Amino acid sequence: MKRLTTLLAAMLSLTAMAEVNYQVVPLPQSIVLDKSGNKTQLVKGQAVAYPAGNALMKRNAEFAREFLGLQPKEAAKKETAPVVLTLGLQSQNPDAYKITVGKKGIEIQGASESGVFYGIQTLRKSVAGEAGDTLSLPWAVVTAEPRFQYRGTMLDCARHFFPIEYIKTHIDILALHGINKFHWHLTDDQGWRFEVKSLPELAQKGSRRPHTIIGSNVGLHETDNAIYDDTPEEGYYTQDQMREIVTYAAERYITVIPEIDLPGHMVAALSVYPELGCTGGPYEVLPYWGISPDVLCAGNPKTLEFIKTVLGELCDVFPSKLIHIGGDESPRDNWKVCPKCQAKMKELKLDKEEQLQSYITKEVEKFLSTKGRQPIGWDEILEGGISDNAVVMSWRGFNGGIEAARLHHHVIMAPTSHCYIDYYQLRNHDIQPHSIGGYVPLSKIYSLDPVPQELTPEESQYIMGAQCNLWTEYVLSPSHVQYMLLPRLAAMSEVQWMQPQDKNFEDFTRRLVPLENLYHQLGYKYCSAYE
Repeated sequence: MKRLTTLLAAMLSLTAMAEVNYQVVPLPQSIVLDKSGNKTQLVKGQAVAYPAGNALMKRNAEFAREFLGLQPKEAAKKETAPVVLTLGLQSQNPDAYKITVGKKGIEIQGASESGVFYGIQTLRKSVAGEAGDTLSLPWAVVTAEPRFQYRGTMLDCARHFFPIEYIKTHIDILALHGINKFHWHLTDDQGWRFEVKSLPELAQKGSRRPHTIIGSNVGLHETDNAIYDDTPEEGYYTQDQMREIVTYAAERYITVIPEIDLPGHMVAALSVYPELGCTGGPYEVLPYWGISPDVLCAGNPKTLEFIKTVLGELCDVFPSKLIHIGGDESPRDNWKVCPKCQAKMKELKLDKEEQLQSYITKEVEKFLSTKGRQPIGWDEILEGGISDNAVVMSWRGFNGGIEAARLHHHVIMAPTSHCYIDYYQLRNHDIQPHSIGGYVPLSKIYSLDPVPQELTPEESQYIMGAQCNLWTEYVLSPSHVQYMLLPRLAAMSEVQWMQPQDKNFEDFTRRLVPLENLYHQLGYKYCSAYE
């Protein structure tokens, strides 16, 4: 295990301060330093020019003020400034950028506005260790474009609720690492966090559990050894608050992908509307962890009405083309004995209960298509026949993603073995906060290649990207979220941005030092040891 002592970190930081080299995380594809050794001065308070009439570029200039201390200035085509933000970079990748530091000053050019933003972030990280109002930047040309169009991170806010103020900070952290998809898990057995205005009690009652089990063993609640705390867990996001988050994220070129998990993980909803379950209840918002046998009744026509009501309002709030519908860990035991479900199977001429879930998924896809949206689900949606337009998020290893790609469905790779950051990140559990178990160190995440070698070149094109997932059964606070996230998110960012042949873990850990110094400056909690 590597440990960065305070002294070593300080020494490395001083080395970084001695010469800006643009070797940040994620590492740009090309860094060509001018052989002359000349430097350009970046002075706080000097102008950063952006194209007139472009609101997104104006916002980028405001980020340059926030990150670099520059003063935004709307400029005509021929007008110059010490720092210039421009468009027009020739690339098919909209997130591509090019930074040119030379005699004329500093130019950050993007294939689109998002590319300019990522260039600003790279310059920000390049000078983060520098002190003073005047910084010396070696002449250079720095270029980069991400390997994948989908670069995601999931945060579970159903098991534990995190306030809007932190969600904004979380989005800032994602933006720092070049992430462009925030997968927001909003509902589960232990809490419903999404306000549905036509069903107000859903969030008002379904968001609250009176206490939570203490201990990590699944099934512990079924024994006499179960102990519960005396702290209510509650809270939900209003639609206005979620729209605020959507806007905040969009300014940072991040799309918020909401998740309403169905037909399983629905006990919080069933506690409010028990008639939607096969048994009729009673149900309670679960105060313990694990997989519940209680799921939505697939044979009850009110179930689809409920789903469409919820997803209809969800689409009104979230403009994302992709809507995550979960689909994981949905036991079918109740469906086997439920008269309504069995009657629905007979009506549809289905042979197996998993086909009922496929029926629900396909109905949801039809509804979402009327809203111009597309479903994404965990790899269980492959069982019983996948709907035509669904995207698969492969979490139970790589096999689900491989199968989906061979069926010509788009895939997001998020296998537990490499991407579950609710798992321990160090072998020694005693020096870390209590976790759900497992072991996913920094090096394991860094080793991920989201494109399996088993796929043909044609099939590989269906791999959209990768994401890390942070479930929060045992993550109780924003600082704990950050500790689990950082620096493992940095490793994921290089998986998402870099070509596999260019990755080098030892080099990454060297470049991680100044990034961790930036974490410290920003007040982020992070794990300072790694394996």
